[in-house]
Amino acid sequence: MSGGVMTDGAMSENLVEARGLRKLFPVEKGIFGSSGASIKAVDGVDISIRERETLACVGESGCGKSTLGRLLIRLIEPSAGTVRFEGSDILELRGKKLRERKRDMQIIFQDPYASLNPRMKIEDIIAEPLDAHGEFRGPRRRERVAALMDMVGLQADFMSRFPHMFSGGQRQRIGIARALALDPKFIVCDEPVSALDVSIQSQVLNLLDELKERKRLTYFFISHDLSVVRHVSDSVCVMFLGKVVESGPTKGVYERPRHPYTMFLVQAAPRPDPHLRLVEKLILQGELPSPVNPPSGCRFRTRCPYAKAVCAEREPPLEGTERRRVACHFPLG
Repeated sequence: MSGGVMTDGAMSENLVEARGLRKLFPVEKGIFGSSGASIKAVDGVDISIRERETLACVGESGCGKSTLGRLLIRLIEPSAGTVRFEGSDILELRGKKLRERKRDMQIIFQDPYASLNPRMKIEDIIAEPLDAHGEFRGPRRRERVAALMDMVGLQADFMSRFPHMFSGGQRQRIGIARALALDPKFIVCDEPVSALDVSIQSQVLNLLDELKERKRLTYFFISHDLSVVRHVSDSVCVMFLGKVVESGPTKGVYERPRHPYTMFLVQAAPRPDPHLRLVEKLILQGELPSPVNPPSGCRFRTRCPYAKAVCAEREPPLEGTERRRVACHFPLG
């Protein structure tokens, strides 16, 4: 897991730290067979993100990646745990202090078609954060929008147009411009290229990388595409059913996965080398367990070919060094 450790009397090296983060979503009576049940979307997650680094979060759909990203910027409220930004717990902030802190935290949404209001002009969409915080009024507002559009590679002449007049890649650039409006320090990128054509994905990824360097940004990059994650991230955390099962520097996690689930994800990723097409791949078997009633012990044990009796009896803790951790009774290697 990327980042330093906060100790008494010493400042943390991390921009964002989450400890014991949980989010439960109650389900309606009759769904999943009983009343009072809850979906354990995020269940006891600890992560650290260093300033100006990109921490990627990978895993299957429904593992809790997007929920975790929203919790980190307090877009939704957690059921338990703490989130520290620059050392202060943002969950304790209220009113004006919370409003000021949220200037530093933004999000780029997955779907560029659903995240832009079709009835608003591009100028007003990008200026939404400025209007909400009372920034850049009058002519300066239009100048600021024009500068943001130029920053993401769009012509300022387009600001009077509506979203339906733009391609998917252009719409995502509009979403990026909106996220940059208040000069944030931390941006959650929630699968920002998964809805785009492959030919456009690299352009948007290169833009995000360029903006990171130019604006000194820190990213929490959510994706299910391991080839994308390998390209953009400094560190990676792997989630399964609401839990982080492995974390560490991207290169180490990809080349020497220690959790069986990570190994399956890496094996399943497409490889550009044609000589590797005939190499037999390990295929993950079985269905994803229910997030309402997860298996006892290790949540991955029902799909793991290496599971033993202890895996059903005791949940493995996330252990190791601050830079490399794994939650497995029998880690690989």
